[in-house]
Amino acid sequence: MLYRAALVSQLYLLIVFVAKFTAVALPENFAPPDNVEELYDQLSRLGFAKDGNADDQSRFTAVGPKHGSCRTPCTLLANLLQNATFFPASPAYQQQQSEYWSAQQAATQPACRILPSSAREVAVTYLVIVFFKCKFAVKGGGHASFGGASSIQEGVTIDLQRLNTIKVNSEGTVTQVGTGNRWIDVYQYLTPKNLAVVGGRDSDIGVSGFTLGGGISYFSERYGWACDGVENYEVRHSRINHVQMTENSQVVLPNSHIVNVNVDKHPDLYWALRGGGNNFGIVTRMDLATFPQGQMLGGNSVYPLTANASIIAAYQRFVADLPSDPDAAIIVAFAYLQGQWIANNIYAYAKPVTKPPIFEEFFALQNVSSTLRIANLTNITAELTTYSPTGFRGVVIDCCSQTYRSVTFKSNAEIQRLVFDIFFEEMDPIKNLTGIVPALAMQPISKSVIALFSKNGGNALGLADEEGPLLSMSKILLCSNLPSSCTSLIYSSTVVQLAVQWSSSADDSKVYSTTQRVIERSVAAAKNLGVDNKYIYQNYAAKGQDVFAGYGETNQRRLIEISERYDLKGVFQKLQPGYFKLGRF
Repeated sequence: MLYRAALVSQLYLLIVFVAKFTAVALPENFAPPDNVEELYDQLSRLGFAKDGNADDQSRFTAVGPKHGSCRTPCTLLANLLQNATFFPASPAYQQQQSEYWSAQQAATQPACRILPSSAREVAVTYLVIVFFKCKFAVKGGGHASFGGASSIQEGVTIDLQRLNTIKVNSEGTVTQVGTGNRWIDVYQYLTPKNLAVVGGRDSDIGVSGFTLGGGISYFSERYGWACDGVENYEVRHSRINHVQMTENSQVVLPNSHIVNVNVDKHPDLYWALRGGGNNFGIVTRMDLATFPQGQMLGGNSVYPLTANASIIAAYQRFVADLPSDPDAAIIVAFAYLQGQWIANNIYAYAKPVTKPPIFEEFFALQNVSSTLRIANLTNITAELTTYSPTGFRGVVIDCCSQTYRSVTFKSNAEIQRLVFDIFFEEMDPIKNLTGIVPALAMQPISKSVIALFSKNGGNALGLADEEGPLLSMSKILLCSNLPSSCTSLIYSSTVVQLAVQWSSSADDSKVYSTTQRVIERSVAAAKNLGVDNKYIYQNYAAKGQDVFAGYGETNQRRLIEISERYDLKGVFQKLQPGYFKLGRF
């Protein structure tokens, strides 16, 4: 106990030092210490005063951290961050667990949960858990569909919800957003100012995970994806010579240092964060490009399944016309709900126009119900939240399980029809499982959107890669064997999202195997037609899907090299195992 007290005391002094001084000169290859000797040495190198006691270092060294265990760092953090550390026995811990979107996430029980209120508290938390080699997860909005994505069994979950600042500059062109916010918070702040950012269409989604994964928005046709709208990140990493808090975005990097990352400062890391997920640091704030936005058209229209063929035909023409009207956005979906199959289209138009010509063919179809209206962005995105399967949020913990899968194809009417047929066929045997709601959604990635991916040095997604399928000559030649609507094929792709909600864990294997077959058969059909595409949209991907291989070999290699540069010891690959990893180890 005496030795443990000595260790805790030394760590406490270290963390107080780090918290007080945020601008320090560091060695070129500074990295977090692996053992007590290194920790003690780092204290000396940083100019930390020793008490001169000859026995002090030997006692400190003899104790050593209990590597791999998270009980000790949890206890230490409870002393350092008394109002930010929560254990399983506390009601606050249980409440935080209930805020996940899926039952799989909520069932994952960390040893403790940390709710930092600042980037510095994030850095302190990170330093402690990495020193003890304690595995951790970081939660923004908690909307992932599989366990361990933003929580971790017996590890430490860093919950960013208290990083909830929102501030727009006087010109109304940049909004600083803490990564603990959900999009509803951002929209409620900006809507009264007639401003908006490129953000989520479901307002309950978290800002951080959505943006780091790419982020398809209602405004993407004009401004690109959410990652393209980040002008600066505040992050935490491992090989920075000088650390200084500024008024820009920040990232907490693998050495507990907080840096600002943008096109001018650390541009390689800036590129990697635009689609690279959680592999490079803990982002504590993002500075988002902001633009004027008033009332707009939005809503949901439900159609009978008999309209299937007409909807697919209208979708293909919409995709071909989309570059000519950057204010339009659509999600085309089919779902089994309350005992029947339905078609469900979600429309958005960035201007207060009730009948935009680009939607004319859809609007000519007879719908069963519709909520189309002129409203503000806050109102429209809140509606989509009610349609999204909500897991157990606000309900008992074992209510609902969720799964996503994603795949991308060239836009083509034949593959769209085949995928829907496969979906209906595979889902039919399980459509009456308790609480099941299967849905298949499609949305376009147009030529004009892909062109916007090159802003500020480009993003990591790989969709503009000259070796990718969008520019492959073989795909252009195959066009002669496809329907005439494939003229948009060379320039556009379609992201396919398979989403299923169900109630009983006893049905897990049935649902997982069925969704996997839907994707496998769909990919095989696309390959036969020559319209396959390796890209997997990270925010819709299932655990086990190789997201970064879909970015292309060149981009995946570059992401790994940047990870090696900023995360020397692979902390964000090894100690943060959840969500999608780069394949570095």
